Amino acid sequence: MVKTNLSDIKVQKLIADMWSPLNEEQREYLANHFTLQNYKKNEVIYCEDETPTHLMCLLSGKVKIYKDGVGGRSQIIRVIKPVEYFGYRAYFSDEDYITAAAAFEPSVICQIPMSVITTLVTQNNGIAMFFIKQLSKALGVADERTVNLTQKHIRGRLAESLLFLKESYGLEEDGSTLSIYLSREDLANLSNMTTSNAIRTLSQFASERLITIDGRKIKIIEEEKLKKISKIG
Repeated sequence: MVKTNLSDIKVQKLIADMWSPLNEEQREYLANHFTLQNYKKNEVIYCEDETPTHLMCLLSGKVKIYKDGVGGRSQIIRVIKPVEYFGYRAYFSDEDYITAAAAFEPSVICQIPMSVITTLVTQNNGIAMFFIKQLSKALGVADERTVNLTQKHIRGRLAESLLFLKESYGLEEDGSTLSIYLSREDLANLSNMTTSNAIRTLSQFASERLITIDGRKIKIIEEEKLKKISKIG
């Protein structure tokens, strides 16, 4: 993991949403407290029960937020894409992390000490509103995911996960291949099912020509039919 000072990087382009409400003095203060962290594929960013210290902004790469459950199984709670903020909710709620985070692929993360964020929040209503909106959006996504993962059957959950990945990370240049290559275990953890069920259901989707599979690459062939399966549950 490499640590780099951000003094020579145009912070405005990296975090424009959070940057815009600040006055000149606050922007300088923020710019002086940035660091970059490079993470390798599968490297853990933070662990459950650790004390949060930094706001994190994913600049490039892909990150999963997950929680270990019963019997050692993990549940992927959220996926993070550039440019999204994470790792700060626990600090605001005055508790340790209840989830963990790891890189799906090589990732660059901008980190800001939470003490700096707290200072800016107390000084600037615009920043306070920014985080209220961020947390509100995350809560809405979490509520919807909870319903999808608990009430849908296996086929509906897997179809929903494939569409969720498309919405989160988009498609490659061919317009159909998901722009993220997940292991079958990660896909199962995202869909709240066993790895064997994920493999079997993927094979069913492939035999029905809803998708094609090439290793970890998944190409969506019949998006509307996947949406129907997801909706029916």
